[in-house]
Amino acid sequence: MAVSQISVFLESQPGHLKRILDAFEAAGINVRGYSAGDTGDYGIARFIVDKPGEALEVLRALGCAVAGADVLCVRLPDKPGELARVMGVIADAGINVLYSYSLISTFIAIHVDDIGRAEAALRHQPIDLVTQDELAANL
Repeated sequence: MAVSQISVFLESQPGHLKRILDAFEAAGINVRGYSAGDTGDYGIARFIVDKPGEALEVLRALGCAVAGADVLCVRLPDKPGELARVMGVIADAGINVLYSYSLISTFIAIHVDDIGRAEAALRHQPIDLVTQDELAANL
């Protein structure tokens, strides 16, 4: 029951992630989940998409260094303790979780190098910035 994940290795520079997302959009590939993190000068972006084979072709055509992997995907009820329950089952089986991230959510966490400037830039767009209080209210 695994799903396909695509990892892309890229320079940690403004616009590199957008270039990939633009290529996906042009190819009609829908991103269902992603994670991006840097390790200094380079980063790894991980994607779950609706058409992983096509996405790999698109990325290779861009000259990206890519790798595929199988990952598990679980649907959790939106109630306290569900993530802990799933992680407990895995831990009790003696299996190590290497990383995890959420999929298909309208809530996206973005860590940037200048949060004030990013907030100001997004505030003038039709983009809904979510507050901690809103998250606490179980939107």
